[in-house]
Amino acid sequence: MADTDETPVPLPSAPTTHLAANATLQPPLTRRGHGPGLIIIAPSAAPYGSETLPGASSDSDSDSTNPLDPLPQKKWAEEGYAVVQLSFGHGEQGRQEWEIGTAFEKAIKELETLETCDVKDKFGLIVYGEPENYASGFAARLQAAHESEERIVASVSFSPDWELSLRPELLHLPSLPPPGYDASAAAAAAPSPRRNATQHSYATTTSSFIHPTSPAFRYGDASVAHTRSLTFLKKHLGGPTFDLEAIWDEHTSFEFAARSVAQTMGTMVDAPYVNHVPVMTGGLGRAALTKFYRERFIHSNPADAGMELVSRTVGVDRVVDEFVCVLTHDRVVDWLLPGVPPTHKPLRIPFTAVVNIRGDRLYHEHIHWDQGTALFQAGLLPTYLPFPYALPDGRTPGPGKKFEYRVPIAGSETAAKLADARAVESNGMFEYEVREVDA
Repeated sequence: MADTDETPVPLPSAPTTHLAANATLQPPLTRRGHGPGLIIIAPSAAPYGSETLPGASSDSDSDSTNPLDPLPQKKWAEEGYAVVQLSFGHGEQGRQEWEIGTAFEKAIKELETLETCDVKDKFGLIVYGEPENYASGFAARLQAAHESEERIVASVSFSPDWELSLRPELLHLPSLPPPGYDASAAAAAAPSPRRNATQHSYATTTSSFIHPTSPAFRYGDASVAHTRSLTFLKKHLGGPTFDLEAIWDEHTSFEFAARSVAQTMGTMVDAPYVNHVPVMTGGLGRAALTKFYRERFIHSNPADAGMELVSRTVGVDRVVDEFVCVLTHDRVVDWLLPGVPPTHKPLRIPFTAVVNIRGDRLYHEHIHWDQGTALFQAGLLPTYLPFPYALPDGRTPGPGKKFEYRVPIAGSETAAKLADARAVESNGMFEYEVREVDA
């Protein structure tokens, strides 16, 4: 079957159930399909209250509205949790809404009866926003509800003004002062260190840095906070646990052995992305990444393209590989050397792949390599290049002369030394010097 006729691999699907006007239940969105239970509390007002994000449906990722993160309930469901989200506003609650005093009991009852929630005796809690995003007195009512519900064994929040430290608590706090900050008043009101609390700080002024609909959303900080939250919740809820190595190896097998776009995309979340850092090739969102894989990667690789693994580090949601990428440049390989005609040179290039896995599917790949050695091995970089400046001692080239510097880039030796530190002597480039030649 031609690749363009491949049937897409179905994504995990589980419909969201509306439990009340302010409560929804999302079963796990993983290939495994079951996992522990989690309760999310979020303000109903902007920026937290949006139920949708602009979709990454275009085959171009140049549109700045393409999301890097899904909304929290979907994101945690993709991590493998069954998630009840509770939304609360500033005003009086409607008759069809759950109030916080009984919401935990009702949410846990729904999770207990859900077949795909496989841990029935302990649950996690994540609270978004700050008390000021909710009705007056909500923080005290939340504290009372939390303290009375022993089955909530761990909580995550983004403000020191929530008190959830009766049981293990993880805090993600902004470290920069907001506009109009009164340092003396803040120091007087600063809370004392809390029992059972672990705290991390981020260089931002607002707790909404974590939420993808917020103007203050900061992708890097949100990513770090999410990994820390995931580590914390997995520890206290006992999972879910996935074989990240097997997931990544399956993905690369579909890329390089089966050469199947559909199967490759089937190992990825709904809105994935890939970034080849040196040349910025890849794709953001499902449509753009599918187009990239089909037109620029999977069927564009030389027949002998492969990877020789040198090291692997596995974390709670990431696999980091060092490897040597091996190929003969016998065709245009746009993802690696964009626009360069075939040189027919053998290439052995040191690579590092940082692979973020959400649940049991890939979310993103950040791929790094030495583009200098790639160009050098392809015969596209000279050994010397002009040095158009005066030297530190003030010397300038003589009449009819010019300076050239020895380009500090090596060939396949870089891959050899990555694979075996003894293969090439260290510090050989310290001998490189500027030379004076005819202009």
